[in-house]
Amino acid sequence: MTYTVDFADVSTVGLESSPVAPALAGLRANEARYFKNKYGHDFTVEPAGEAQATIEWVHRILKEERDLVISSVPLEATAFQVENIRMAYVFYENGLSVNVMYTVDDGGKRAVGFKLSDGMEVPEELASQFKFARQKSRLAGTIRGSYFVIKNEY
Repeated sequence: MTYTVDFADVSTVGLESSPVAPALAGLRANEARYFKNKYGHDFTVEPAGEAQATIEWVHRILKEERDLVISSVPLEATAFQVENIRMAYVFYENGLSVNVMYTVDDGGKRAVGFKLSDGMEVPEELASQFKFARQKSRLAGTIRGSYFVIKNEY
């Protein structure tokens, strides 16, 4: 069942099994606010079981680009296009959010971003490869983020 994320009234719907559910919900709401304000896009997510194609696409990019396998269980995912940018998000039980920004036009920006919910540890599979910058958010507390540029075509 699809859920439209409300950034005015933050809810843990779909994220209840996460040990950092309120922080992960704030992180998800922070993303929803960004896309609504910048593109007028309603940020909707669906349970991982209904979003396998999106999760597989994100996991393929992680594996082929950096030989990364996320050990946490995916809870929700979404995929959409705004302007000429294809976006995909996967929200994991441990509090991690992975997003892919993939410009459809040749030569455009393409990257994978990682965001850590407030209160979670850096996942072991990311700790040795990435440094995380801190950002304050009214909705999500302190978000730690990192990214890498995608080099291949997907």
